[in-house]
Amino acid sequence: MSDDTVRLVTIGRILRRRRRFLVIVAVVGALAGFGASLLFPPRYTASASVLLPGQWEERELLTQSEIAASSAVVDRAADALGWTDVSRGELRNAVSSQASNGNIIKISATADRPQRAQQLSDQVAQQFVSFAARIAGSTADSDPTSGPEALRKQVAETNQHISDLARAADPGQTVESVQARTDLEKLRAGLQEAMKKLELADQTASKAGMVVMGPAARPSAPAAPTRTQLVIVGALLFLLLAVAGHLAAARMNRRLRTPAEITAALGSSLLGTVDVPQERPAHRPRGRGARARVGRLLGLDTRWDIAIPRTWAGEAELRIRYRRICAHLRRQLPSAKRLLVVVSGGDDVARRAAEHLVIESGSDPLLRMVEVSVSQPMVPDRDTESGALVVLSAGSRSAEELADIAGACTDGGHALVGVVVAGPVRAPSAAQPPDHRAPELAVRQHAAGGSV
Repeated sequence: MSDDTVRLVTIGRILRRRRRFLVIVAVVGALAGFGASLLFPPRYTASASVLLPGQWEERELLTQSEIAASSAVVDRAADALGWTDVSRGELRNAVSSQASNGNIIKISATADRPQRAQQLSDQVAQQFVSFAARIAGSTADSDPTSGPEALRKQVAETNQHISDLARAADPGQTVESVQARTDLEKLRAGLQEAMKKLELADQTASKAGMVVMGPAARPSAPAAPTRTQLVIVGALLFLLLAVAGHLAAARMNRRLRTPAEITAALGSSLLGTVDVPQERPAHRPRGRGARARVGRLLGLDTRWDIAIPRTWAGEAELRIRYRRICAHLRRQLPSAKRLLVVVSGGDDVARRAAEHLVIESGSDPLLRMVEVSVSQPMVPDRDTESGALVVLSAGSRSAEELADIAGACTDGGHALVGVVVAGPVRAPSAAQPPDHRAPELAVRQHAAGGSV
């Protein structure tokens, strides 16, 4: 197929001409999505938020978010919940956390029931707050000698010591007064260092004071993908695969569609193109058997990869085209009294065009139509014919098949005098195709080998 394969008009042609098949494929995809929803039960997600007071950098928030979903926190939550039907590995996969604006860590938990999802998210949030406080050293098991209260006590004692030394110090220049003032400066330096540690301890305590912003809301609807979403996705996926399959098949289709390609494959010249008016679309063949019935049921008997036939202009223009071809044959072969018209099997458009051509030619020259098989083309041996005329429709045969037909004509002793390309046209409902009856000598025959 040409570059027209990827155009939107081509996709529209697929949707229009294969709509019955595509609808069935979409229904099958929806059923597949429904079956997938039965295999994967619905899941519910609940979220709890933890506020981190104070000023936090972005990387610090990301670190706290990782800690909230770590195994250390989730395992503590699993011990507190005591669920025996869920492993710790499954709980770790069911918990996630995310840092958002406003120093908030959002902890989400997924479970098979709404109540369990709520309990899991609340428990993980509480364990995260406790674990963070323990890391910051604000819990009871931390060392009390290094806490903020101990530092404040040290500062108060130092201030009192400084005041005592200041009162006892001699304002003179004696050795004792100089030593006292030196001790006083050392104590002041120790006081400043203690104040710095106190400020750092206050900042750490403020950061460690995380707050759970209320219990998680119990989910009222399952998390994505829901059963409805799986059904819709299944239908769309199957529909897209069906359209992609049509495009891939069209891309690999090697049937020739232009008169130049057809004449080059046959090694002959083009005598002309003719129209075949039809009430029933030419791309819908009438087949028999179970396969043909299934094809008609699914709409696969409709060829979508050919252009929409134009409307029939009228019987007058139709007959002019056929008469011009007959006149061209008489000028090209003035002494020919009999020609063989070769039509490939299954090509309904070419067969009808050959029948009209036989009718318009009359008996000058006398045309005899034969229909040859595509898989094993066999043309009758030459008798009184002066050559063979090949009639076929565009897009019906590949180059290899046309080469086989040309070879069959050569094996039968027939020289190709030309090619006629037929195309379907839509006949209006009020106008009926002309009903000509072929003469008795110009009848259609199936070639089975040998002279006919």
